[in-house]
Amino acid sequence: MKPKTILSVLLLSILFSIISNASVVTVNGRNILVDGVEYTIKGVCYNPVPVGSSERDFSNLTEDIVLMQEAGINTVRVYSPITEESVFDELADAGIMVIVSFGYNQGGNYDILSGTYLDYVEMYKDHDAIFLWELGNEYNYHPEWFGGDIANWYTAMNNAADEIHFADPDHPVSTAHGELPDATARNSCPNIDVWGMNVYRWDNPGPIYGQWSSASTKPMYLSEAGADSYMAIAQHEYEFGPNEQMQADAVENILSDVFDNTDIGAGVLLFSFVDEWWKYEEGNNSQQDPGGSAPNSSGVPFDGAPNEEYWGILNIDRSRKLAFDIVKNAYNPSTSVSENLFSNNEIIVGPNPATDFLRIERLNDGVKNITILDLTGRIHLLVKDFASNSVKINTGMLKQGIYFLKVSSLNSEQVYWFIKN
Repeated sequence: MKPKTILSVLLLSILFSIISNASVVTVNGRNILVDGVEYTIKGVCYNPVPVGSSERDFSNLTEDIVLMQEAGINTVRVYSPITEESVFDELADAGIMVIVSFGYNQGGNYDILSGTYLDYVEMYKDHDAIFLWELGNEYNYHPEWFGGDIANWYTAMNNAADEIHFADPDHPVSTAHGELPDATARNSCPNIDVWGMNVYRWDNPGPIYGQWSSASTKPMYLSEAGADSYMAIAQHEYEFGPNEQMQADAVENILSDVFDNTDIGAGVLLFSFVDEWWKYEEGNNSQQDPGGSAPNSSGVPFDGAPNEEYWGILNIDRSRKLAFDIVKNAYNPSTSVSENLFSNNEIIVGPNPATDFLRIERLNDGVKNITILDLTGRIHLLVKDFASNSVKINTGMLKQGIYFLKVSSLNSEQVYWFIKN
């Protein structure tokens, strides 16, 4: 990797200039591909609700994205459509893709019953941030919502998937099914391209992969999995009350199962990114309350009790729980950087080409920030306020191509280039 003059940068930019288009997401066997490259979901469920409120609010998005990038998160799943295009823009600029979920009956607010979900698809289908369109969330647990017959939901879901395919052939359609879908669900919904599954089997979701492999050749992912950080009862070595170690242990085992089965599964959306203090109906939105209930909750580790306000890998003030580092290690596996390092006698950067990460060594005290830009000049990552003379940057979310690395000090800038495989 060699420093470039501004003229060299401009010439290289012109030589390799490209036109930015929305990502094309396709299905190939059990794999999900983004622009032809196999994609593994390293994700979180994301529903940021501030203290004292019950409504989602993206005012912390910039801070959240920095934490997501640190953890290696490349995908977020939201439970209702994002209506602010600026949110999509910021996520796309950070290389984070979005699974957008549509509900069945949401009062005509981009829902399936009214058909307004198609208006939303038309508005955002060309945005770089869109990964999958997802229909419903554990609706199979609620036949009472569909006249007592869950077949009515499967019919509506299958028809909605067909309509989305017509409106947007570039993004697959999924659903978030509660646990393994049975033959009735699968056979009723041939238009579902990818099956998401909310799976709570203590800290051991591994068996579901073999079960799915025997049942279907379609891709699947865990649309929810994880553990809360509160023990409703003392059990095993875990004490009653707030217990981050219990959550961290469970998440570590769950993610181990996920990444041991990437030949069948396409990844996971860990539930969830940040604590939500509004979820326990009998509680107070301005304080964190234990308690709550959920369908099929007996598999929640390690007490069978889904304490709804304690599921984040971050506290509501964005301080890290122990599980955050577990996620960071699982989503950013350690890789040797001893080969393919390039130096200009001032700093060392490598490897080049980069796959999952880029490490920069020998930074001096005057370096203020490091920026990764594509050939169009769009910023994909900004790193600042690092505490040592080395930094490891997650590049797993970047698309394949050529990028510039700009190292900025108080009185100078150095520009390098690297290839992302």
